[in-house]
Amino acid sequence: MRAAVYYETGSPDVFRYEEVPDPALHPKGVIVEVEAISIEGGDTLNRLGGEMPATPHIVGYQCGGTIREVGAEVTDREVGQQVVLTVPHGSHAELVGVPATSTWLVPDGLDIVPAACVPIAFGTADDCLFEFGRLVAGETVLVQAGAGGVGIAAIQLAKRAGATVLATASSDDKLERLERLGLDHGINYVSSDFVADARRLTDGRGVDLVVDSVGSTLAGSIQALGYRGRISYVGDAGRDKVPADVGALRAQNQSITGVFLGAELAHGPRAHDNIARLLDEVASGALEVVVDRTFPLADAADAHAYMEERRAFGRVVLVP
Repeated sequence: MRAAVYYETGSPDVFRYEEVPDPALHPKGVIVEVEAISIEGGDTLNRLGGEMPATPHIVGYQCGGTIREVGAEVTDREVGQQVVLTVPHGSHAELVGVPATSTWLVPDGLDIVPAACVPIAFGTADDCLFEFGRLVAGETVLVQAGAGGVGIAAIQLAKRAGATVLATASSDDKLERLERLGLDHGINYVSSDFVADARRLTDGRGVDLVVDSVGSTLAGSIQALGYRGRISYVGDAGRDKVPADVGALRAQNQSITGVFLGAELAHGPRAHDNIARLLDEVASGALEVVVDRTFPLADAADAHAYMEERRAFGRVVLVP
């Protein structure tokens, strides 16, 4: 098979498109012919400086395609079924070998491209809002990086749950496009102070919940909280480490929870079942996946560069 690989971490130009060995079939696994690869923020961070279990390394957490082979001990998957899946690494390839338990069947009528974008972004957003964020109707939520994958999912889910939704983005155009997905108040973090705007939009009270996938915004997210406010801290897409005074949380009985979907998937069926539900809701039209652009897998370097330039609105997808 061919794959986008690299021999050392660094900028997008470390990618090479090369022939590599096909994945081996495990008795409890499946081999999937990849048809769509959703590039996750963690993919770019890993390429930039993450661990390399092998050389050359194939990066990537999430993709979708058609099952080509089924392991001898697998009873609930069949050759020819379309699935989406998550893996520790390896999605940027024509074939992926994965435990059958790490796959979800694609609902009838749902195209593989949006389906491949659902598990991580929507599963993470749902956990940030409800499992760990405890969001209820009538509360106010601030979504950092609202035009990203987790952000777009969180805006839709929070609005549907009866929350007032604030979100940050880097341009007025992105914020305007988020309105049809449920955004009540947009904050352009380039031209304004998101903390001041969040407090102004809540009449000085502060927000009940922040979904923070940026990391470098964490100090500001704390300042934007109201009494007993919560933060679901889910990533470091902003890359720059900015110190945050977590001790300040005590004064207003506030809290911060680290959220990692992978740990939830490893600790029981709840998160897996939740993603299956979210796939059904995307298939029914109750939720929407926004795909900004698709690139050929051979152009993985260009796709990663496009993401890192923060031009994308929604998902960036590779197609083998």
